[in-house]
Amino acid sequence: MELECKVQNYEWGKIGLDSTVAKLISNANPSLTINPEKPYAELWMGTHPNSPSLIIDRGVLLSEYLEDNHDAIGPEVKRKFGVTIPFLLKVLSIRKALSIQAHPAKDHAEQLHKSFPQMYKDPNHKPELAIALTPFEALCGFRPLSKIQDFLKNLPELTEILHKDNVNAFLAIEEANLGQRELKQIFNSLMTCDKDVIKTSLNKLLMRLGSEGAELKSFLLYPLIERLHADFPGDVGCWSPYFMNYLILHPGQAIFLKPNLPHAYLSGDCVECMACSDNVVRAGLTPKHIDVATLIEMLDYNSYTTQEMLFTPHLEDQNSCIWKPPVPDFAVVKIKVDSGDYNTIVRPSPSIIIIISGKGKVCDTEPIEVRPGVVVFLKASRQLTITPAIGCHIEAYQAICNV
Repeated sequence: MELECKVQNYEWGKIGLDSTVAKLISNANPSLTINPEKPYAELWMGTHPNSPSLIIDRGVLLSEYLEDNHDAIGPEVKRKFGVTIPFLLKVLSIRKALSIQAHPAKDHAEQLHKSFPQMYKDPNHKPELAIALTPFEALCGFRPLSKIQDFLKNLPELTEILHKDNVNAFLAIEEANLGQRELKQIFNSLMTCDKDVIKTSLNKLLMRLGSEGAELKSFLLYPLIERLHADFPGDVGCWSPYFMNYLILHPGQAIFLKPNLPHAYLSGDCVECMACSDNVVRAGLTPKHIDVATLIEMLDYNSYTTQEMLFTPHLEDQNSCIWKPPVPDFAVVKIKVDSGDYNTIVRPSPSIIIIISGKGKVCDTEPIEVRPGVVVFLKASRQLTITPAIGCHIEAYQAICNV
């Protein structure tokens, strides 16, 4: 069943047809007019109450259809999650950075929702998987301690605004498996620093680096810091790349954002899948509400290399690979068919599938002509036959429950 899905026009989205989201929805529906001055940030696919998907030929919401057709969910998913799709599939097109943030674990989310229901609106966790469609920039996880130390030694504008005892204790760390307490202390010192002091320190840094040579500019991430500062002038989050891994994902590479892992998407286009929740704890690079105290207490202060941040899929057959996070809420399958018929693997879960490139048809009982941007729903324990047009291919992403 083909779905009509909602677009979110958040301010940080890419503008007009620069946005992959805009390209997909205009391909799927040629009668749709894309505003060349409007941001097209996210395409939501699922039953999330804020932007639920509609079954086109039935004229009913997917969530309403499921209430009357429990077989579409399947007994395993129904037993685990009830009559719902527990994941939300998205395409994101990012022009400017999203907030420095982390997502609480399930038990913590329940506590936050109970204590602050206006701020944390549901009791669910929100693990996320992001798969790059274009070169995709992100901050993800704290850097190896030695890398942070190297930056601190070359950034007097930063160290002079931090508590001296915290800086000395952090620079004295020698063992790679130590330092979580010191990292928490120094990061807390930064995130709770006076806003005017932060603003002055960033201006001093950019003024100094602006006249430095290319090698030092590159080492101290001048182009990135300058860009973040242009979008969020004086924001404490502009200092975060010196503490967090800076990744540029190639198309097809992915990151999994487990609970409490600090991260921020910076630019690019991706397929994203997550548990159905709106629980985000923010602390920088955002005009939205920030909750520094909660974030500092919950963060994962382990250090990671950039390679450790990459989340690798495994092959299922010659046409599909799957990213399986360590959560039951979701997994994502990439399907690429170059010719002939391909029958998808039968899953005990409902599926939402978006066509990313190519054209042809898909068939469960009735064939649907597909092209980029077409989204279909597949019932649990059903098989979809994917057939590219002659001389063409079909590439798609399939979101399922990981049960």
